[in-house]
Amino acid sequence: MQDVATLAGVSTATVSRYLAKPDKVREERRRRIESAITELNYIPHGAARALASQRSRTIGAIVPTLDSAIFATGIQAFQERLKEAGYTLLVASSNYSHDEEQTQAEALMTRGVDGIMLVGYDHHDQLYKRLRQKNLPYINTWSFRRDSREPCIGFDNVDAMVRLTTYLLDIGHRRFGVIAGVTEGNDRADDRLRGILQTLSERGLAVPDGMVIECPYEIGVSRQAMKRLLAQNEPPTAVICGNDVLAYGAILECQSSGRNVPDDVSIAGFDDLTLSAHFHPPLTTMHVPSEEMGQRAADYLLACVNDEAGPTYTELEANLIVRGTTAPPRNR
Repeated sequence: MQDVATLAGVSTATVSRYLAKPDKVREERRRRIESAITELNYIPHGAARALASQRSRTIGAIVPTLDSAIFATGIQAFQERLKEAGYTLLVASSNYSHDEEQTQAEALMTRGVDGIMLVGYDHHDQLYKRLRQKNLPYINTWSFRRDSREPCIGFDNVDAMVRLTTYLLDIGHRRFGVIAGVTEGNDRADDRLRGILQTLSERGLAVPDGMVIECPYEIGVSRQAMKRLLAQNEPPTAVICGNDVLAYGAILECQSSGRNVPDDVSIAGFDDLTLSAHFHPPLTTMHVPSEEMGQRAADYLLACVNDEAGPTYTELEANLIVRGTTAPPRNR
């Protein structure tokens, strides 16, 4: 840094200010510093800067899986917002395990991250305890509960499924099947299933044994689940899936077995992945505001790091997108 300052004809404090907040340095000085950095091939020493400022200018994020387009979209938006503020993102995956999430969180804290983004609200009590002990900002995403004691930015998974199920009931469906994600260790999957069953119960309907199947978010497994539903004595006229990937498998199995979607069976998903609008037929689903969620999560953590006030609880809305995989049943 001293070499850069000498070549640019400025103080080391000015170079430091430029590295932290370039817009705070006058344009003429900024050009000289940039020229000196290029000429000297200077790369700031992250560890040294962290020791001096007590900040690493890195933010951590732990997602359940890296094998999901919906999380990728949110993380991309999260990273872009952090990048604009001069922060770097470190990403870890928990594989839907609270124990693994705890391990990854400890690793991120050891690396000195300035904040952590989490997915869902169901985590080890020890994780919340450690975050508070270190006075480390954190935010829960992809879920919103009005009674939450933890900061969160997301949508109400129960309410979203209530609206999707209500839509299918209102167009005449009475025999339902459900292909849900594995609910153990996944509060989002559990809330979505609860929203479906709660809505059907309120309308005087029950889902018979064997008509609710939990499975991993994999197309092949979902196809097998749909095969089991279609083999029932009274197969469902509507199948609600815990996410779009499960819905893709269900549609493919129907097409393979000669069933027409939506004439023989309506299928709905959840997430509104990019492929869903281009699938054949296009998928009815709930649109998840993953990009906005990522941006707002970054804004919240950056505000905390800079000791600025920000909204602790932000509810977003998942919107129903009706497309070609749902229609009234043939025989009402």
